[in-house]
Amino acid sequence: MRCLPMSIFHSIYKGLHDACYIWRKEMEQVVKDEGVLIFFIVVPIVYPLLYSWIYNNEVVHEVPVCVVDQSHSSLSRQFLRLCDASPDVRVAYHAQDLDEAQSLVSRQLVKGIYLIPSDFETQLLRMEPGTISVYCDMSLMLTYKAIFQTAQTVAMGMGSALTTKLGGHYTAREEVVSARPLDYDDVPLFNPQGGYGSSVLPAVLMLILQQTLVLGIGLSAGTARDENPYRNLIPVGDSRYNNTLPIVLGKTLCYLMIYAVMSTWLVAAVPRLFHFPQLASGQTLLTMMTPYVLACIFFGMVVSCMVKYRENVMLLMVFVSVPLLFMTGVSWPQSNIPGMWQGVSWLFPSTFGARAFVRINSMGATLPDIQTEYYVLWLHALCYFLLALAVYRFQIYRARRQALERLKFLKHNRAAKAKNE
Repeated sequence: MRCLPMSIFHSIYKGLHDACYIWRKEMEQVVKDEGVLIFFIVVPIVYPLLYSWIYNNEVVHEVPVCVVDQSHSSLSRQFLRLCDASPDVRVAYHAQDLDEAQSLVSRQLVKGIYLIPSDFETQLLRMEPGTISVYCDMSLMLTYKAIFQTAQTVAMGMGSALTTKLGGHYTAREEVVSARPLDYDDVPLFNPQGGYGSSVLPAVLMLILQQTLVLGIGLSAGTARDENPYRNLIPVGDSRYNNTLPIVLGKTLCYLMIYAVMSTWLVAAVPRLFHFPQLASGQTLLTMMTPYVLACIFFGMVVSCMVKYRENVMLLMVFVSVPLLFMTGVSWPQSNIPGMWQGVSWLFPSTFGARAFVRINSMGATLPDIQTEYYVLWLHALCYFLLALAVYRFQIYRARRQALERLKFLKHNRAAKAKNE
């Protein structure tokens, strides 16, 4: 009984010593592996800068469009004049037909096409809906938004004016009420510019953090398998790799030390550099990011145990990057995501991390406002931590079993050789 406290103390000391050794070995492997360094250091630094710089203007102006006016009427010319007078669109070319306009788009001389049919004015004067076809180059969302919204705004304005003119009203007040029965002011909340950067890039930053972590951890695991003659993740014969808890803690300390810096860069420095909305305090960001980074680390460790080659994790995570962005509910309405895919999105920390970061940093929410996301991130961290312990325990068991099988095989060969001699 007197030796029990010393035994517990010795076990704790040995576990911490093994964890620190694994921490050092993992850090050495990260520094030596160029692929891991690229995903841990270069990509989190450069990619957010490039992406933010592309969308830093938030909105675009004077987007060139081509017009195919088959009506040649006063109303069609009025529509084109109003579009050309808007700040977002510039009528650069007039084409004879749609084929000629498409050739201008293919040569990147224009970004969109306005096609006005020949019966445009006739339909409007008959109080029938008039149709204007809008074709947009979808390679850049900002140009698509400028072209489409300009046509929509001008069409609504002309429709209100025609309703007032042809309505047969007797007073000016009747004309105003008929043109705009409900008066309102359009005030974009949390995104005054109505830009793509302020609305979507915060979620992209969270996704970059998760994806680079998983890719870097997966490449590091692939390197460990390549350096092992039997392609095992756990080296056999080293007593410091006998227990799963020191392995998981040592690797976690290595990745956490790196991403304490990288996450600060992503959530604090990049939004400030490009003047994105930044309403969260440092303490709130730290409180939210702690479970998110831990959840991403443990998730990456679980994924790394499931891939045998370095290239596999790259193919897997790059493929799911765009679907994960949509499933966050930031770039695509969460209410329009089918229930099955919402359930799939709950498996990834980026879903709740992106929602929480957008709400606290762009919308001014507080920690009580994101309680659901915050608790789920801690639940992710706990579940993936337990899964990481389980998969590494399996790796240890498999490495020992293979070692015993090889030992039995060598003994059998030695015995057979001795017998023959």
